[in-house]
Amino acid sequence: MGCAKVSQVKLMNAQRKDNGMQQWFWYAVGAALLYGMHQIFTKLAADKIGDGLGGFVVEGTAALSILVYLLYLKFFGTWNQPAEASGIFYSVLTGICVGAGTILFFLLFQKGGPLSAVPMILAGGAAIMALAGILFFKEPVSLPRLLGIVFAIVGLFLLRK
Repeated sequence: MGCAKVSQVKLMNAQRKDNGMQQWFWYAVGAALLYGMHQIFTKLAADKIGDGLGGFVVEGTAALSILVYLLYLKFFGTWNQPAEASGIFYSVLTGICVGAGTILFFLLFQKGGPLSAVPMILAGGAAIMALAGILFFKEPVSLPRLLGIVFAIVGLFLLRK
């Protein structure tokens, strides 16, 4: 392959990487907005529905939303939904965590917990994820990352007051 062709391939790969990062960022922004609204609506619902029933309605509605997405992919998009046994297993564990977490948020709000506590709770979860990334997924350790973990844990403990 000639030098010009190699340079062109490298440029195309760099452009794909830049576009991929931009796409990644906007998915993160969208997820943050939706999960933030999720907690606001949970707070509004908490004193108007039981924790178990509220959690079931939340998760059932989430399942229906995902079903609509899958139907869209099947009929209008590009269906690419591979599944391995381990992927199903970890997805089930994720579902258990989300379901139990939703019930705990309903209970937190029903017991008078403030909506303003949610960011620190989620920061505690972020600290767990960052530690798992470092310890199990061999992600790089950096001072800002370690400080973020420490601040998240400290913030969670500050909620007790």
